[in-house]
Amino acid sequence: MWHLLPRQVESLWTLFTSPVVWALHFLACYVGAAIYCEKPGILGADFTTLRVAIAIITVLSLAMIVVATLLAWRQWGFGTEDPPHDDATRRGRKLFQGYATLLLSGLSFVAVIFTAMPALFITECLR
Repeated sequence: MWHLLPRQVESLWTLFTSPVVWALHFLACYVGAAIYCEKPGILGADFTTLRVAIAIITVLSLAMIVVATLLAWRQWGFGTEDPPHDDATRRGRKLFQGYATLLLSGLSFVAVIFTAMPALFITECLR
């Protein structure tokens, strides 16, 4: 079966992909809002533009997390074996890593949504 990404991509680094995407999203949203609220006209944009930028960053982050989730699901074997994956074999480690990555991806997906939520409700900087 042909896959968009090769299996060599599935390494220990895939475990950290989703949390790193969430952390970068968090920094972009909150640092961007902090800079804008401290110096409102710095880029010649209004608060609506900042909210749209946060929405775009959120959609891109969620898309990257979905790709990492699909890689983790493939590494886990599409859920064919139930946890715990505690065998001291290469296959057991691979299944455990895929399952752990899948769980971290789900947590990161929810965290990105919660990080972007204030942009939905806050319409101006409060001083």
